[in-house]
Amino acid sequence: MLTRKIKLWDINAHITCRLCNGYLIDATTVTECLHTFCRSCLVKYLEENNTCPTCRIVIHQSHPLQYIGHDRTMQDIVYKLVPGLQEAEMRKQREFYHKLGMEVPGDIKGETCSAKQHLDSHRNGETKADESSNKETSEEKQEEDNDYHRSDEQVSICLECNSSKLRGLKRKWIRCSAQATVLHLKKFIAKKLNLSSFNELDILCNEEILGKDHTLKFVVVTRWRFKVRHNCFFMNSLIFRITINSLTW
Repeated sequence: MLTRKIKLWDINAHITCRLCNGYLIDATTVTECLHTFCRSCLVKYLEENNTCPTCRIVIHQSHPLQYIGHDRTMQDIVYKLVPGLQEAEMRKQREFYHKLGMEVPGDIKGETCSAKQHLDSHRNGETKADESSNKETSEEKQEEDNDYHRSDEQVSICLECNSSKLRGLKRKWIRCSAQATVLHLKKFIAKKLNLSSFNELDILCNEEILGKDHTLKFVVVTRWRFKVRHNCFFMNSLIFRITINSLTW
């Protein structure tokens, strides 16, 4: 089988952010035109603009942040192509949390461990499969599966019903992983309210409808950070309020 070596600089244009000219970090793609940027770069840009930085197509007249999404596939490709990038990024994030005196979220710890294992396997050549290593891996995987994302950064949410068509929830406050999406939340609420479909619901934050693919951490960063908050932060948990609307009239 013929193989051809490609140098990294030949594909740099496809794995770098047009806004910061660095390699993509937390790659985020515009759904309208599929151009990809670093999430922090794109969110900052869209605070004052509503067009794609590359092709200038209008993403949305009033809510462009609802039409972008995390591109995990692209981010995995970038980390695999650029040596040491993932490890360096995880180290920067750990230093950032330590500098603020905050606990490092569990998802960052997990990615750091996986990055080290990935680097070690490349440095040592092919991974040697033996019974002891397989046993340790299976035990770690089982422990991780039973964790149910409790080690992730947590977010606390107050659910408020804003429709006369829906009955209120008995327990307004829930706490879950910051990596959960709005779609997860809609399915959870639909099940609690015994609705036939989660599509009957709209979820809003600061009176803006949230896109179903947005993670709760993304909602906090883009919708809640400018809101005046009470001093109710604890550990590394983020707290905010959302509103539930019914689409059935």
